Amino acid sequence: MTLDSERIVIGRAVDRGVRLDWSARVSRVHAVLERVGDQWTVVDDGLSRNGTFVNGRRVVGRQRLTDGDVIRCGDIDIGFCDPVARLGEETLKAPERLPSSPVSPAQRRVLVALCRPLRDAPYVGAATNKQIAAELSLSVDAVKTHMKRLFEALEVDDLPQNQKRAQLAWKALSSGVVTSQDLYDA
Repeated sequence: MTLDSERIVIGRAVDRGVRLDWSARVSRVHAVLERVGDQWTVVDDGLSRNGTFVNGRRVVGRQRLTDGDVIRCGDIDIGFCDPVARLGEETLKAPERLPSSPVSPAQRRVLVALCRPLRDAPYVGAATNKQIAAELSLSVDAVKTHMKRLFEALEVDDLPQNQKRAQLAWKALSSGVVTSQDLYDA
C-alpha cells in the first residue's frame, strides 16, 4: 500500500490492503478506500454484513474522509490519517518533563485500561467501559463515573460524544499521564 494507490480494500480476506482477519464481525470484503483527486473516500455499497461507520454514522454508498475520522468496520475502529494533510505538519517538541498528573491513582488505572488496546494496534480504538470494568474488577457504572471525571480533567468534555474516548486516550498518552510502558505492565 503506497500513497500512489487509488483503491484500498478493507476486509477479513483481502490479499492486499487493510486486512482485519482477527474479527469475525468484519466481512471478507468490508469496504473500500478510494482516492478521488486529492481526497480519500470510504465506500460501502452493501458489501458488508455489519455496515461501515465514519465517526459513528453509517456509510451508505460513498463518504469523503477528513484527517482524524474514525472508520468502524464490524467491531474494529480505524483512524484515518490524511497523508496530504500531514505532509506539512511540524514535529511538536516534547515537554522537558512530564506534567503533574491531573488525575487520581484510581482514574489513572482507568486511563491505562482505556489505552491498553492501543499498544498493539494504534488504530484499533480505545477500550469500552465494559472491557475496562472487567479488567479492573469494577462496575460499569463506576467506570462511567471515572470517565466523566476524566473527560473534565483532560478537557475533552466539550467534544462530540463519538470523539471523546479517542481524544481522551490520545491526550493521556501524548501528555505522559499514561506511558507506553504502562500499557504493558500488568
